[in-house]
This record gives sequence, C-alpha cells and structure tokens, in this order.
Amino acid sequence: MDTQKLAQLLFPKILKTPDYYEALYPPRRLADGARVTRFAPSPTGFLHFGNLFTCLVSYKTAKSTDGVFYVRVEDTDQKRKVDGAIEVMLKGLSVYGITPDEGVLDEDEQFGAYGPYYQSERKIIYQTYAKSLVAQGLAYPCFMTAEELDDIRAQQENESIKGIWGLWAKHRDLSLEEIEANLAAGKPWTLRLKSPGTPEGKCYFDDMIKGKIEMPENVQDVVLLKSDGIPTYHFAHAIDDHLMRTTHVVRGDEWISSAPIHLQLFKLLGFKPPKYAHVAPIMKEENGGKRKLSKRKDPEAAVTYYAEEGFPSESVNEYMLTLANSNFEDWRRMNKEEALDKFPFNLKKMSVSGALFDMVKLTDVSKNVICKMPAAKVFDLSYAWAQEYCPALAALYEQDKARATAILNIDRENKKPRKDIAKWSDIPDYISYMYDETFVPCYDLTGNATPALAVKVLTNYLDAVNLNDTKEEWFDRIKGLCAGIGCTPNVKEYKQHPEAFDGHVGDVSTVIRVALTGRTNTPDLYEITRLLGEEAVKARLTAALAHYKEEN
Repeated sequence: MDTQKLAQLLFPKILKTPDYYEALYPPRRLADGARVTRFAPSPTGFLHFGNLFTCLVSYKTAKSTDGVFYVRVEDTDQKRKVDGAIEVMLKGLSVYGITPDEGVLDEDEQFGAYGPYYQSERKIIYQTYAKSLVAQGLAYPCFMTAEELDDIRAQQENESIKGIWGLWAKHRDLSLEEIEANLAAGKPWTLRLKSPGTPEGKCYFDDMIKGKIEMPENVQDVVLLKSDGIPTYHFAHAIDDHLMRTTHVVRGDEWISSAPIHLQLFKLLGFKPPKYAHVAPIMKEENGGKRKLSKRKDPEAAVTYYAEEGFPSESVNEYMLTLANSNFEDWRRMNKEEALDKFPFNLKKMSVSGALFDMVKLTDVSKNVICKMPAAKVFDLSYAWAQEYCPALAALYEQDKARATAILNIDRENKKPRKDIAKWSDIPDYISYMYDETFVPCYDLTGNATPALAVKVLTNYLDAVNLNDTKEEWFDRIKGLCAGIGCTPNVKEYKQHPEAFDGHVGDVSTVIRVALTGRTNTPDLYEITRLLGEEAVKARLTAALAHYKEEN
C-alpha cells in the first residue's frame, strides 16, 4: 500500500510535519540532573487526597533537583467536563504551596513556552503525529461500527487477551481502494495503532519506586484518534510528555497496566520515554484489613475536608511527607526548625505497597506544627478559617482581636508550648471558657479537692483575689491561703504526711481552676485569670461557691 498517499487522504489539511514541532519545542536548557514533572488533571471532579499526594510527590521530584513542574489539563473528553473543576483543583494546590512553574495557572490563564497546556487546544499537533504514523505504515483507519465492537467483546469474554488485535483487527489490512470506498461512502473511522507486539513479547522498564517491572508487551491496535479527530489519552499524553520535555512521570500505580501501551507508543513515535514513578494508593485500615482511601466512604478523601476542619496547610504538607518518604521523620527530629523544602526528597524512599492514612498521626503532626506557631499567626489563620466555616468564633474574635490573640498565646511561644490544638475547629471548645457567651460551668473536682475544701478555698480567695498581681505575687497569694484552710503549700510535705493535711497547693489551684473554667486541665491559670477580668472572675468564683455550699 502507498502509505504516503493514505496519510494525505486521511489528513489533507495537516500541512506541518513532526519536525516543525520538534523545533518549536526544543529540549529544555536545564542543569544536569534537573527533572521535569507535571500534574495533568482532567476537569471531571474534585481534588482527591490521593491526587494531592501524587501531585506533591511530582512537585518535590522537580523542586528537589532545581527542575520544572508544570500543569497540563487533559480535557479531550469534553462530555465529562465539570465546570469550575480546574479552578477548584488549582486553588487546592496553591493552598498547599504547590505552585507550577508553567502551564495552566487558572482556567483562563496559561504561561510557558511549551503550551498550549490544554489538550483540547493541541488537536492539530496530535493529528500531525498521527499523519506521520500512517505515512510510516504504523497506523490505519478502522471503520468498525459500535455493534461490531460489541460483538467482538462478547466473543472475547473468555479470551486471555482482549481488544482489537490479530484476527479481531479486521480492518488492519484493508487495501487503499477499500479505504477510499469507505471514506467516499461517509463511513466514520477511528485511527488505530498497527501494533508490532506479539503475545510472546515482553516489556521491561525500571520504575523509580517499584524497581524493575516485566510485563507482556502490547499487542492491541489501540485507538489513537477517535472518530471526531480527538486523541485518546494514551496518544495525547505520549506526544505532550515528549514535546513538553517531561523527564519523570509520577502517577498512580493503576496506570502500570497501561505502561506497555505507552512505552510502545514512545518507541514508535521515535521518542525517548520518560522515567516512570508509579505511586501506590493511600490505604486505610478497616476491620483488621486494608483498603484504598475512598471518596465515597471517607470524608478525608476530599481535600476540601482539611480546609473545612481547619487543618493548616503546613500540617497537611508535613503529614504527607511522613507518608511519602520513610526517612522524613528521622530528618525532622534532627532538623526541628527547618522548612519543609529543605528536606532531601527521594522517590526511592517511597512505599512500594502504599502508605497507610492515619487520622491520629495527622492530628499529632498538626499539634506539633501549630504549637510552634506564634500567637499572631494562629489568630490570623484561625480567624480566616472562622470567617468561612465558623461565624460564631469569628464573632468572638471580633469583640477584641488583641484579647483573642492573647488568649491564644497562653502557654505559647516558650520552650515547651502546649499541644492542645490540632486544627482550627478545636479552638471554639478550647477557648470557650474565656467568653461568658460560651462558658459552661462544670464543678466536678479531682484529687483531694472536695466540695468542703472548695467552700474554704473560694471563701478565702474571693477576699484575696487581686488581678494586679504579678505571676509570682499571684502564686504566693494562692500558697498563702493554704495554712488557714488545712492545706500545705508544699506538695512534697503533703506526700510525706498526707494524714496531716486536707490537701496541698495543687488542690487549691484545682478548685480555683474548676470554678473559673469548668475544667481540671487548662493552660496557665494566672494568664486565664488576668484575661478573664475582675468582673468575670468574681462572678464565677461566687457562683461556684454557692454551688459547693449547696452540695455540701
């Protein structure tokens, strides 16, 4: 067959050759070892935690080598397009500090010398390479109808190799005259690869995460262009990854089964294939076993969940790196104050079988991250969160922003900050006792603190409380109450002679703490007292005293 004539017959309007695009998109000028990676979403839904995780791995792969990270939108399937999906995805990435060097920056803006970065705008490029394959005898038009394809699927139900290949590839060897007749009759056609693969052939590649992989090579005559001239994912991504000079493709390991097709396409197109890094899915424990994190079953599968709950992006990023690299936590222990971008990320340190999502671990990581934040930052981030997700907390803050910041600063910005807050949604309960509107009294006592002792403590403290005290004066005043109510200011003395006392200074503090906050465990009581103010302090002490008198 005259394949040159066939190529011109199928693509009469394609005037350029692949050489034109090879020159238009030359190899990038990068330092040795620099990697070029991409995030290539489809505009079909929300940003899944697994997408974010894989994207972070791709981003770190580029950035750890002073390379390039870009965003390409794979929108060839316009029927499944969801309006606004790309904007939501890109916003989600920016929240977690993933900023592309080039590509699609928002739905209306692209930047970079290797665009356009929407596949829907690259149709002529794909058809140029398709024409070249036809001219080389590596692709052919297929006129099989949907009914014929359905019939083949039914016949192949028990076959080990499915798809259009071998005897099923009925139009692979049509003559030029038969093709011309079909085209003249207006029959729709798809362009299929003329695969050189054999059932006995093998495909080998060295995965950056999973190591050496051996698979049967591709024998299917896969569709390259659909009947509307739009490419399939397989064909489009091979051309784009080559022309955008991608060096490393980081993607979910569900794509391993497609690797033989992709590697075959790269070879037949004359391209050097990129390195592949197939990321195992994020797993979750359930009923003693493990399953994939599911967007249908698990709210934490949606990236929006973390914003709604108020997990800072820094916490989520820190947690994702514990999942991504097995040596990250050791590095963090040795580099407590270092920024995350200083971590030497390495694809080879990733889990082969899949990291396990652990909400308890995320919570612990986030507590460590938040406890190191200065109060002003905690206020700013939590206030921004509250304005969107918790108007009641925002309203409390707005009463007095300086006071709110001071409340958040209790037992913060010191050598051993408290770790009470894991996410901004913890704050309303955490600070509820600092506002009369949200304070819920609870007079349950612990230790040696009894209602009888509480009556003595509160009666005396009401007369002694002075909010002008320094912290030392305040504590001396608490200790000064002890002798008159049968307690000792010395805990060690109490432990040596417990029968001689009704309690110790810690029990006295517990009574005051419970009266003022309704809790037995809080941050620094002196700071709480000072920030509550004299009116609130005396009102709460008086109410507690009345309660304990009645209980007694």
